[in-house]
Amino acid sequence: MDVHDLSAYMAHVGAAARSASTRMAAASTAAKNEALVALARLLRDNGPALAEANARDLTAAAAGGLDGPMLDRLKLGDKVIATVAEGCEQIAAMPDPIGEILNLRRRPSGIAVGQMRVPLGVFGMIYESRPNVTIEAASLAIKSGNAAILRGGSEALHSNVALWKLVQAALLEAGLPAEAVQLIETTDRAAVGKLITMPESVDVIIPRGGKGLIERISAESRVPVIKHLDGNCHTYVDAEVDLDMALLVTENAKTQKYSPCNATESLLVHAAQAATFLPRIAAVFAAKGVEVRGCARTLAAIAGVAGLKTAVATEQDWAEEYLAPVISAKVVDTLDEAIAHINRHGSHHTDAILTTHHPNAMRFLREVDSASVMVNASTRFADGFEYGLGAEIGISTDKFHARGPVGLDGLTSLKYVVLGQGEIRT
Repeated sequence: MDVHDLSAYMAHVGAAARSASTRMAAASTAAKNEALVALARLLRDNGPALAEANARDLTAAAAGGLDGPMLDRLKLGDKVIATVAEGCEQIAAMPDPIGEILNLRRRPSGIAVGQMRVPLGVFGMIYESRPNVTIEAASLAIKSGNAAILRGGSEALHSNVALWKLVQAALLEAGLPAEAVQLIETTDRAAVGKLITMPESVDVIIPRGGKGLIERISAESRVPVIKHLDGNCHTYVDAEVDLDMALLVTENAKTQKYSPCNATESLLVHAAQAATFLPRIAAVFAAKGVEVRGCARTLAAIAGVAGLKTAVATEQDWAEEYLAPVISAKVVDTLDEAIAHINRHGSHHTDAILTTHHPNAMRFLREVDSASVMVNASTRFADGFEYGLGAEIGISTDKFHARGPVGLDGLTSLKYVVLGQGEIRT
């Protein structure tokens, strides 16, 4: 199909996806698992070819001025391949959600009413940089009985095409339609505009990328969107806390990796611990080159830390997703103030409390309005792989259908089923 005739090309892709979705919805668990295991094997067996394709993308991206977190996200190294291959096998080993009947109850009339889990149908995935998303999306689509239309960033085209060809080979090996996972092969940005206005072919759009991309898709889509705009995640150090634990968790939450959306960007510290905790964590940040943008009380507490880069926090800093070695820090006087700050300035993604006071932990869990809320754990755990979902299609901060890491269940819907024995309504 000629990708230069964009309207005809997208119509063809959409029709093929819709047709494939019917076969995928009826596919056996054994066939879907066979495809996933085959895909894991093909990924491991094709390391050199994948590395060559990825090197082409990295060279072109660097020449085009891409650097820092964006270039890091583009890398498809051995560790990334191993992780996504393991993810395929994990998903294959998981129970098949399709056809599960929930909440079956018998009514006074004699009928039994329940809900059956079914695929969404066709989802469109729009993402930037990270080529591993191609495999994560494909593997979840296969196990959940959906068809997927994938549109990766132009900077990762060679990597995505190489990965997609392995997906199609795995599908065919298992007797499933290759069109169940399609990759848009044109870098024409108008393809995105077509994809998000094809309700006849696409049931849901899942954007995964920068805030600008997601805002555009949310505004222009004629198809429902599962999304999160940004990841301003908070770590709050409570008045009663194990300081050594708090130091370890905060360091990991901020510095284990700067580019992911679940890295902590804002640190809140109770006034009772500020004088002790802040200089200790600031020394860690100084050693790792992390700049602290703090309130007046924070800056006063860390003034003696050698080599630390600091700045006075602005109002914008409280809401910023840095994706870089920068963190905002504020001293708060109460748990109420911490919760209010998070709910006002946070992105409703992931927020954590570090505390030894159980009632405060329970209040934080109940009252912080985020997709993932944690007690005594790094925000970096907010991830489908870490949650045992095998992989994730993305993070949702919406409050309907799917919230948090979106795994298999997030790619399904429920329909009512009624089981009778000849009952009639009177």
